[in-house]
Amino acid sequence: MNYQLELKQLVDYPRCRIYREFIRTLVKDKNIRTNGDSYLFYYILLCSFANYRTSHRKIEGITYTVGVGEWICSLTELREHFRFRFQHQVRTVLKFFEDQHYITYSLQGKNKLVKFTILDWQKDNTALQYSYPCKKDMGFFFFPIAKVHELIGMGKCSEMDALLDLWVHAVFNDTKVMASDIGPVIYFRNHTGNPLTSYSELGERWGRSRATVCRMLKKLEDLGLLSVIPFTGNHGSVIYLKNYLSTMFNISDVMIDKEEVALSLSLTVNVSDEPSDDSQTNIDEQILVSDSEDSVPKTHMNFIVEKVSKLLVAQGVPCCQCSRTKYQLSKLSDCKGMYSLEIICPFGNMAYRFELRITPETDNKSPWLFSNVPSIELKGGNSHV
Repeated sequence: MNYQLELKQLVDYPRCRIYREFIRTLVKDKNIRTNGDSYLFYYILLCSFANYRTSHRKIEGITYTVGVGEWICSLTELREHFRFRFQHQVRTVLKFFEDQHYITYSLQGKNKLVKFTILDWQKDNTALQYSYPCKKDMGFFFFPIAKVHELIGMGKCSEMDALLDLWVHAVFNDTKVMASDIGPVIYFRNHTGNPLTSYSELGERWGRSRATVCRMLKKLEDLGLLSVIPFTGNHGSVIYLKNYLSTMFNISDVMIDKEEVALSLSLTVNVSDEPSDDSQTNIDEQILVSDSEDSVPKTHMNFIVEKVSKLLVAQGVPCCQCSRTKYQLSKLSDCKGMYSLEIICPFGNMAYRFELRITPETDNKSPWLFSNVPSIELKGGNSHV
């Protein structure tokens, strides 16, 4: 018996799953700066050490009992993780979290050790009756989304704070979020379903200037941690995380295609006058364009249909994966740019029918810009497969 698996991440869930190993990897990466005032990184780091069940830890020959949501370590160890020069800086951060009622802590072992308790640990990590006795460098914990908003609103975000904010707000393959089927996209849960954002919006969110946000994202992109896809005009940018799928779901990460993102978001698609040899694929032989307009060359039509087919594959249309499938593109009406896209199965039966609107535009950089102004909508039912 065969089974088809479908993976989705729900955006309404009030907590985010964070793997301890991921936090350990960030701590070791000295390229990502931690200088900031929001303290998001420091608090998530403390949470990554907290116990799921009561255990014992021996330090310098003395055994300490560590309860649920607690941990004990030396101030020197915590100073190194926080990347501070002095221990009094560590105590300042701990005092701040205690004043905010995030933790309680005490100094032990002649003030060389610190034992802290995450106050909301049991509430956040037993909401689903989850209690897993994982090792300190393995497993995951749940982190409340509300805490992220509280912490980043307290001061200027560091590069590490910004990255964690993006990581917590990544969404993959959720029907409520546009373009999330293509890859793990950043969505700040603004109830629009649209992941587009701007440097100005991120600057206001992180307490940084637009120029600083631009530099931060460029650096994180150069480090291979994310991809920023900008769009012309007032649309803004879409941010995709790299290594997210392999970390969160243990599956291979995907390559992000700008044209597929644009089609999914109903934004402008740039088509070059002279497509490169790499863009020529076997799908050209599967596409039949009838009643084409002089303003839209057949090579550009083939390019658009190919991108649409990849988008439909991501949305679960199986016929687009078959090399024998035919694509019939014909004028839908006398309205310029309105087309009917029929996806025909190898057995000769029409499987899907879509309405596609293609609007040529011109600018100084490229004479051909096409956009499917409304989102592509399924007009007819699927008849087989």
